[in-house]
Amino acid sequence: MHELRTWILKEEVNDLSIIKEDHKKAWKQYGCSIMSDGWTDGKSRCLINFLVNSPAGTWFMKSIDASDTIKNGELMFKYVDEVVEEIGEENVVQVITDNASNYVNAGMRLMEKKSRLWWTPCAAHCIDLMLEDIGS
Repeated sequence: MHELRTWILKEEVNDLSIIKEDHKKAWKQYGCSIMSDGWTDGKSRCLINFLVNSPAGTWFMKSIDASDTIKNGELMFKYVDEVVEEIGEENVVQVITDNASNYVNAGMRLMEKKSRLWWTPCAAHCIDLMLEDIGS
């Protein structure tokens, strides 16, 4: 039974490597958007997922535990900048985050450092905040 699981896992890892290469080709050809999504898990940890979207689809890049740093714009900038570097600055068109002050700080700093990138607040998050304001 163990050998079967090992074989299946190796095949899945290989398949994902091929899919990732297809995504990387699309990033180079068309450009891509980095999206970040912060959430709190059942253990009250603040986690941030980084996803990359392009015509090839959406690829999960990584997740980080930002519980100790979530409110720090400087460290948020560092996290986003690291993802841009992993993907390749030349491949990134925009970075999309929510519009909390730490993300606004990170987005503005990112556009200063990398003048060809755009930071964009998430439209859904903006609409949610507007509806909350209307409701109160």
